[in-house]
Amino acid sequence: MTAPTLDLLCIGNAIVDILASVSHETLNALGSPLGSMTLIDADQAASIKAQITPEQVMGGGSAANTAVVAARLGARVGYLGKVASDEVGLGYAKDLAAQKLFYPSAPVQNADRPTARCIILVTPDGQRTMHTYLGICTEFGPEDVDQSAVAAAAVTYMEGYLFDKDRAQSAFILAAETAHKAGRRVALTLSDTFCVARHHAAFRALVAGHIDILFANEAEICALYETEDFDAAAAQAGRDAALVVLTRSEKGAVILSDGQKLVVPTQEVKVVDTTGAGDAFAAGFLAGLAKGRSLEACGQLGNEAAGAIITRMGARPAADFALRA
Repeated sequence: MTAPTLDLLCIGNAIVDILASVSHETLNALGSPLGSMTLIDADQAASIKAQITPEQVMGGGSAANTAVVAARLGARVGYLGKVASDEVGLGYAKDLAAQKLFYPSAPVQNADRPTARCIILVTPDGQRTMHTYLGICTEFGPEDVDQSAVAAAAVTYMEGYLFDKDRAQSAFILAAETAHKAGRRVALTLSDTFCVARHHAAFRALVAGHIDILFANEAEICALYETEDFDAAAAQAGRDAALVVLTRSEKGAVILSDGQKLVVPTQEVKVVDTTGAGDAFAAGFLAGLAKGRSLEACGQLGNEAAGAIITRMGARPAADFALRA
């Protein structure tokens, strides 16, 4: 087995984020559950955008956020995600290059759907509620898996949000099989309880059959194993995957490996916007893993990265982001 040239390759929905602060009353008027992710069409996106004042527009997508933070932490990172060759998509690709990410996915010429976008509404308590128009990113399929990049990466990390379409599910399995054939590891983040519920059986099969490292928050892991008992869900996850990393907000993180359970506490910070907290945690953890850190140190770095992200608007690190793995 040759040495990896990438520490981490992330695969996910390539989405441009539009962030705005709103009141709980505005959010309630839209009928969106606090903290949820709702899929919308182009008309709904236009209607919501007309009711808000955008504060930031930036490259986004869960796995892309993880990729950017991991790169800022010193990891060698690549990303696969589908965009159109429209202004937004070309800007997205340019932004990833500026972040020093390897991005071999070519923007699609003459695409019949535009690049995806996510309208993120942030309430005064820092909770983010997402409305996502997926555009072309949902057309990601097996042909979009750069198998040479997967084989070159120590860990291939896949985003559960992308798992909605059958072709994307086939792409996940191809990526996992390619990684394992090359002697690499495969990681998955469950992303969203609604996504898990939509494809429950497929997620269970994916985790049990193809995943080495599983990331989830408390609600997601309970949804996967259809229980309200966190400890029971965590125990089952530990039987299905070699390394399980579960975030519990202010309760910190729970790490399960080789039958052992490790709890890594977090420090209290002033929450401005929780967008990207889980993405940043995974980035910190995986960057630490790439540097050979202990699991406890990886969990601590994940907590620190998430803490640095939630003290400001947006899911990407600011210029003064100074953490290193």
